[in-house]
Order: sequence, then structure tokens, then C-alpha cells
Amino acid sequence: MIDWLTDPFALHFQQRALLGGSFVAITLSVVGTWVVIRGMSFLGDALVHGIIPGIAAAILLDFNVLLGAVVSAFIMVAGIELVRKQTAFSEDTSIGLLFVGMLGLGVIMISRTSGYTGSITQILFGDVLGVSNSDVLGSAATALIVIIASVFLYRPFLVMAFSEQKSRLLGLQPKLAHLVMLGLITLSIIGSFQTVGTILALGFIVGPPATATLLVRRVPMIMATAALIGVISVFIGLVVSFHADTSGSATMAVVPIVMFFIVLTVRSIMDSRLHIP
Repeated sequence: MIDWLTDPFALHFQQRALLGGSFVAITLSVVGTWVVIRGMSFLGDALVHGIIPGIAAAILLDFNVLLGAVVSAFIMVAGIELVRKQTAFSEDTSIGLLFVGMLGLGVIMISRTSGYTGSITQILFGDVLGVSNSDVLGSAATALIVIIASVFLYRPFLVMAFSEQKSRLLGLQPKLAHLVMLGLITLSIIGSFQTVGTILALGFIVGPPATATLLVRRVPMIMATAALIGVISVFIGLVVSFHADTSGSATMAVVPIVMFFIVLTVRSIMDSRLHIP
């Protein structure tokens, strides 16, 4: 049994995948805690797709992919805010419009490349087994930035998550805090797309924090538990993908979703037993 768990990590690229994937899981789990608490999953999903045109443009025009992703994310956020402020539509409507538009534009641009299928697969689903040493360092730096920002901005983020009006009354500048939070979400997605891809990143943004909220209540504990669940998901995903010969990135992203439903089922059974007269 021990050999079954350790054999995959005898290979150096699997070790890098475990290390890089763990940093990504921690980053997305921490920032995902705020996404889940504030009910921003749809916005997170939109941002995940919003960087695709920038990545596609970088591939087509041969410039830095991260720069393209940053510019694309900025356009996405600015577009959402513009529609929300200039119309009577709800934020969900503006997100939906930009969601479909940016995703469609990205796919159209990618279809212009010679390796269309390979490019879109890499962007959407990542390649955790192709993570380099520089990717691991970049993931570690992103995780550090997100953790430090979450610690220093904990109070503004926490109050805003439950009451924007109270945040305003306390002078915590909720609009600025919201923009900073969007920036952290964007940074986390950009820092992780090479490992788990743009689409699968949402699994780590939502899965571990949602599972953690079923187990603990206080926000710091939710973050810590979510990060632990994320790292465990990376480990299990890599082991399963190694033995089952499946996509490492996809398997990793599915694990926290499965864990959520397992925890939810166990908790529901326990609650029903407690209420039996």
C-alpha cells in the first residue's frame, strides 16, 4: 500500500507536480474562501474564462503569456464594472455577457493557431506534469502574496463579505477592498493556469473552501482547512492519475469536488441520526 502511494513520486517531474500543485491549491483555496463566503462563484468562473483571450493573443503574437492574461483580466473586470454602472442590469447580467464574449473570443483566437487542439487543451486544462522549476517558484510567490494580502486585509474583507453597508460605515472602503479582492482572484487564476488550466482552476477555488465550510465555522479555520484539503487533493489526484493513466490536472481538480459530496453525505447522515427521536 505504501509503495502504491510513493511510487509516483520517484520521478522528478511528479515531485515538481506535487510541489507546484500544492502551492496552487493553497493559493486558490485561500482566495476561494472569500469567493465562497461572498457568493462570488459566478464571478470567479467568469474571471477564469476572461483571461483566455489574453493567453490566446500572447500565443498568436508571441509575447509573454502572463502579460496577456493580466491585460485580458483587467479588460474583463473593467467591462463588468462598466456594464453594471452604466445600465440597470444586475451584476450577474454583466458577468454573463462578458463571460460568453471573452470565452468565445478566446476560442476564436486560439483556432487561428497551427496547433489549435493542443493549445486550447493546454490553456483550458493545464499540464501539471509539465511544471518546471520556475513554475514552482512562481506558484510559491503567488501563494505568499495571496496569504500576506489575506492577513493584512482580513478585517476589510471579512466585514465586506457579510455587510457592505457596515463596511462603509466603519470606513473600510468596501469598493477598494472589492477591487483588491478581484485583483487577488485574478492573480491566483493567472498563477495557476499553467498547472491546472483556466477551467479546472475553479474546482480548487470553490471545492476546498466549500468542503471546509461544512467542517468548521471561523474564517481563518476555513482557510487553513481548505488549504489542507487542496494539498491532499493534489496528492490523491497525482497518485490516482499515475496508476489509472488519466489527466493529472483534471484528476486533481475532481478530487475536492468528490470530497465535498462525501463530507456532505456523512454530515447529512449524522444530522439525521441526531434528530431521530
